[in-house]
Amino acid sequence: MGRLVPAVTRALDILELFLDGDGTLSAPDIVRKLQLPRTTVHELVTTLAARSYIVPVPGQPGRYRLGVRPYQLGSRYAEQLDLAAEGQQVARSVAETCDETVHVAILEGTDVIYIAKVDSTHAVRMVSAAGRRLPAHCTSVGKMLLASLPESELSSRIPDSAELIAMTPNSITEPGALREALAHIRERGLAVESRESNPDVSCVAAPVRDRTGRVVAALSISVPMIRWSDERRDELEQLAAKGASELSERLGHRSVG
Repeated sequence: MGRLVPAVTRALDILELFLDGDGTLSAPDIVRKLQLPRTTVHELVTTLAARSYIVPVPGQPGRYRLGVRPYQLGSRYAEQLDLAAEGQQVARSVAETCDETVHVAILEGTDVIYIAKVDSTHAVRMVSAAGRRLPAHCTSVGKMLLASLPESELSSRIPDSAELIAMTPNSITEPGALREALAHIRERGLAVESRESNPDVSCVAAPVRDRTGRVVAALSISVPMIRWSDERRDELEQLAAKGASELSERLGHRSVG
């Protein structure tokens, strides 16, 4: 790897400062936060402003905010993102950690479509495939995605009169019971499915967000019942949440706090 250029590193450090606080900074703020000489900061700020990376804040002399150039670069980056490809990479990393089957899925109507999958290496594992479609209310990823919908949209997709099919005896078949389950998922920020789509498998799932904060997918970990326990569930919930957060970051989401 080549040598890092100090001036470029400092310029990027300045830009990243705008991610915190109210999004505005003065030259003295930058000097204090980065412990750089005032002359250096002045030169860097002048250069960044000349290239539209930062602009003066109207009515606040000496203060700057991000300009249009970072937005243009971010938009181009977002255009090039491939949810399936990014999801496959994160799913692989999660699967390597827990050695269980990992899926990434999206919601289409009242179904989920799996767009990425990495198998466990165990002899007993879940038989599924990317591209497969399942009823959302029978899966952890689907319930996670349904729970993320606005109430009006959820009611439109699954009205009180809806007939929910059962994939196993444990599947939820009543819209009222489904709404209760979704409310609990909404509170926890995680979904669990116990033998609702497959009588021999349980799953946990967490939401994946894009750069606007909208839930666009869910990441799940599926485990055969012979390897399922309360302790294993707790462990996998944390891992699913971490994997979903990593995928969200790849999609440009920035968590607060």
